[in-house]
This record gives sequence, structure tokens and C-alpha cells, in this order.
Amino acid sequence: MADEEVQVQEQAAVEAPAAPPKPEINVLVFGKYGTSEVIIHDAGLAKYIDLNSTTVPHSGGKYANRWFGKSNMSIVERLINNVMRTEKYTGKKIKAYRAVSDAFDTIAAKTKQNPIQVLVDCLENAAPREEVTRLQFGGISVPKAVDISPQRRLDIALRNLCTGVTESSKKNKKAIHDVLADEIMLAAKGDMTSFSVAKKEETERVAQSAR
Repeated sequence: MADEEVQVQEQAAVEAPAAPPKPEINVLVFGKYGTSEVIIHDAGLAKYIDLNSTTVPHSGGKYANRWFGKSNMSIVERLINNVMRTEKYTGKKIKAYRAVSDAFDTIAAKTKQNPIQVLVDCLENAAPREEVTRLQFGGISVPKAVDISPQRRLDIALRNLCTGVTESSKKNKKAIHDVLADEIMLAAKGDMTSFSVAKKEETERVAQSAR
């Protein structure tokens, strides 16, 4: 009798319809741009460029007190945080958020590409691989070229990108989101007129002379 019940249960399990697959939730940054197709060509930076999609890139300081926690923060949010420079944007995240969102719209309209992919290409081109440190030998300070860790490369690229944008916007009639869009597009092409790419080349040139 027990064997018959087991057979009936197995037959019912086979005949039961399979559960429908759960629909994938496609989360878009700013409700417009996906990250699933974004490609990171620089293998060194791939571990530190976080492409997890969030509709609103704002973690509320979740990673602020964690060692290397910024590597788990969306790269778009890190860009927004870096835009908050000078007295005009310091602590005003909503303004910085809108500036980056408008800049992405401009990039998408002009390049017909995903602006997050353009941003990643920009950071890859603006991240220096070498810099100079100072070694002390007695009373003599000697410059020495050293390799830069991938995380610091990304930090420098973001800093130079946003420093160039805030400085240019002071002397420019364009709105900051247009200046940011232009800087990202130029750096993505490796154009030397981009502030961040020019700073990278300068840093590597000085390091090369100190080898």
C-alpha cells in the first residue's frame, strides 16, 4: 500500500506543470540606462568599477566607514559624489545628481551610445599607470617612478575628471552638465584637449623621466 502511494505521488509530481520562471527585473540607472551590456576593457580596473544597477544611485553613506568600501559603490554614484566640489556643489547631492543625469542625456543624444559605457571608456583613458614618489637618502630627496594600484588609478581618474569640469565651468557660459558631458566624451576618445587625459599623460611623462 505504501508503495502504491509513493507511485501516485511521483506520478502527480511528473504531471504537475512546472512553475513559471520568475521575471527578471531590469533596473535602469536614472530609469533610462542599463549596465548589463557595458564592457570594461581594462582588466585591472574591472574589479573596482561597480556596475550594479540602481534606479537612484544613492547609498546614503553605506560604505563610508568600510575599508575599500567605495569599490562596492556604483560608479555613477562615485561620479556624483566627486562632482560635489567647491562651494556651489559641496553637500548638495540633488544638484550634483541632476547635473550628472542631464550630462548622461546629452551624451546619449550626441553619441547614440549608452552613457555609462562612454563613462567607463573615459575612466580607462584617464587612469594613469605610473606616478612619482620621493625617496630619502640621507638629506637627499630622489624622485622614483612607481606603479599605481588599480583602485588608486580609478580614484585619480575620477578626481581629475571632476576637478577639470568644476574648474572649466567657472570660466564657461555653458551649464556644468554640458561641460561634464563634453569632458567625458573627449576623454572617452583619448583626446588630449580633455583635462583628465592631459593630466594622465603629464603624470606618466614625469614618471618616465624618473625611472
